Amino acid sequence: MILTLFPLGWQHYLLGGLFVGAGAALLFVLTGRIGGMSTVFSSTWSFVVQRPFFQQARFVDSRGWRLVYALGLILGALVWWPGYVGGGHTGTAVPAWQLLVGGFFVGFGARLGNGCTSGHGICGLGSLQWPSLLAVLTFMATAFLTANLAARWLS
Repeated sequence: MILTLFPLGWQHYLLGGLFVGAGAALLFVLTGRIGGMSTVFSSTWSFVVQRPFFQQARFVDSRGWRLVYALGLILGALVWWPGYVGGGHTGTAVPAWQLLVGGFFVGFGARLGNGCTSGHGICGLGSLQWPSLLAVLTFMATAFLTANLAARWLS
């Protein structure tokens, strides 16, 4: 059996990466703002959660444009969705409880790392932030280690 890295092709990954990069670059060039998704998530929660963490000025003062930014992300996914469904692709075979546990760890890690992979990997590296380089190297090392441990454990 031959293992292929991109069994569904690579063009859609390239196109998606170009759009994500262009969107992050345009946001930064036109406004000077950095659009990481974990901050969008936290600023959106500031509308409904009154805990001091979510009511910080950095979330409350920026939640208007961040909500529009998140809406663009959702609309972009909706534009892509019909092609995905029509293409005959299937969902994941991962059980829902594992997705929930994984989502919790990702969210916890984003808060612990003061940003998510998109914020550090796309926006932080794009604006030459050294803390983002360290964060991305940590993300990648952890991902490689976890993938190898999971592969050994599941085989």
